[in-house]
Amino acid sequence: MDDAATICWLCRRPLGRKVEWHHPIPKSRGGRLTVPLHPICHRAIHASLSNAQLARMAPQPASLLEVEEIARFVRWVAGKPPDFHAPTRRKR
Repeated sequence: MDDAATICWLCRRPLGRKVEWHHPIPKSRGGRLTVPLHPICHRAIHASLSNAQLARMAPQPASLLEVEEIARFVRWVAGKPPDFHAPTRRKR
């Protein structure tokens, strides 16, 4: 595994035993590139943003961090161990 695949694309923490692969440009919108994420980070993205919203954003973590809900999540998860898991709240 290269260095880019050993850290989470969103939160920049080391990856744990479980890794999920995210399409920064949704697959339904033609996205092919995938990036590694913690499962909790992947769920936080999709709980906060629809595929239509993701398709309108630049496919960079910095764009996601401009969304306050995601920025707050990344600050919260920053000190957690790589295999940390907690339920993800969905938008109402």
